[in-house]
Amino acid sequence: MNLHAMLQARAEQGMPLRVGLIGAGKFGAMFLSQALHTPGLHVLAVADLDVERAREQLAATGWPADRYQASSPSKALSDGSTFITDDADELINAGGIEVIVEATGVPEAGISHALKCFERGRHVVMVNVEADALAGPLLARHAAQANVIYSMAYGDQPALIAEQVDWARACGFEVISAGKGTKYLPAYHGSTPDTVWDHYGLTPNQAARAGMNAKMFNSFLDGTKSAIEMAAVANACNLTPPDDGLKFPPCGVDDLAQVLRPVEDGGFLAQKGMVEVISSLHRDGTEVEKDLRWGVFVSFEAPSDYVQDCFKQYGVKTDDTGRYSALYRPFHLIGLELGVSVIAAGITGQATGVANDFRADVVATAKRGLEGGEVLDGEGGYTVYGTLMPAAKSCREGYLPIGLASGVTTKSHIANGQPIRFSDVEFDDTTLAYKFRREMEARFDPAGSLKND
Repeated sequence: MNLHAMLQARAEQGMPLRVGLIGAGKFGAMFLSQALHTPGLHVLAVADLDVERAREQLAATGWPADRYQASSPSKALSDGSTFITDDADELINAGGIEVIVEATGVPEAGISHALKCFERGRHVVMVNVEADALAGPLLARHAAQANVIYSMAYGDQPALIAEQVDWARACGFEVISAGKGTKYLPAYHGSTPDTVWDHYGLTPNQAARAGMNAKMFNSFLDGTKSAIEMAAVANACNLTPPDDGLKFPPCGVDDLAQVLRPVEDGGFLAQKGMVEVISSLHRDGTEVEKDLRWGVFVSFEAPSDYVQDCFKQYGVKTDDTGRYSALYRPFHLIGLELGVSVIAAGITGQATGVANDFRADVVATAKRGLEGGEVLDGEGGYTVYGTLMPAAKSCREGYLPIGLASGVTTKSHIANGQPIRFSDVEFDDTTLAYKFRREMEARFDPAGSLKND
């Protein structure tokens, strides 16, 4: 797409691409570190509930102090500096902003911010995959109606997977599976913020000194984040989720084609065209050789004997039939790569992945036996983890999405490992996130007929 050349042209014309960042956490800070070294990008404003943290992140990523002292968005617009605020609405409404990066990680906030951006004609790069998994397909429709871009965040796994899927299909290959690697054992589903650092080989003090958030890292470990990311991929790439959760088969890069093929051909998949996550650990806890813990992959099939011969002739790694192969990327750079999405949305009018159907959902599942009157604490917490499943099944059974499973109270006993239904909890049906999610269920109606829970 020649993104760099197009951005350079904007810089030479004195018309930098102006960006706003909502949420100055790790992902946002990594983007800021690279934006500082990208001529043609002007971070006009940063919004964070903790203004001092935003200033600390800018300082930590090398920004000169005089670059982020603007007294107002209009001052930042005129002199090319950056304005910092605790008011996301002030950022969204700032004159001159073209693209807004939503990086709060909170579903309710993400939906609210995105809808306001669409009303103001702003493109949105949604780092907040929690919001995308909860209601991305409907957000994408609202963006299209507003004639703006709603995009996955390049650098995060879902956008990189979507890119690989697009590559395979553009080459004429059928996609057999797509996904990522992670560190997984079945016992991790019960991990809590109190036990998470043991699994990472850290002490709580070491994690605290590194500024690591226990709940966030526990979401990576207990399978919730993997489920959320694969829901986003399935909804963006028209792929199928497993019927009852990701299987996390142990697999190294040399075995991708062998493992990620249908069961009928000796592989691990129930069918062709699925999302899956592979583990860097065998079930006994030993490490997989040449693991893909930090990377992403797509597996695909040769459509003919001629192509199988081509695979052989050009040294393509295949399964034992010669029909299946896989492409992988060994790592992802999260916020350091985010500029690709920002430039693509702001200059070319293209998304680096976008939800186009409601095919997959992530439902809250009890981490332990829960009693009536307990308050669920959502992603990465003590009470629930996320299970990936088809949206049709989730809606038909009335299951509670993980994105709505925070701050709601259980009505009665829920067994360990049991998916939680809307009818199992007391919840506030006046919140934007709840109403928007219910609207999406009604509009897309993946089950064909929805139950009123």
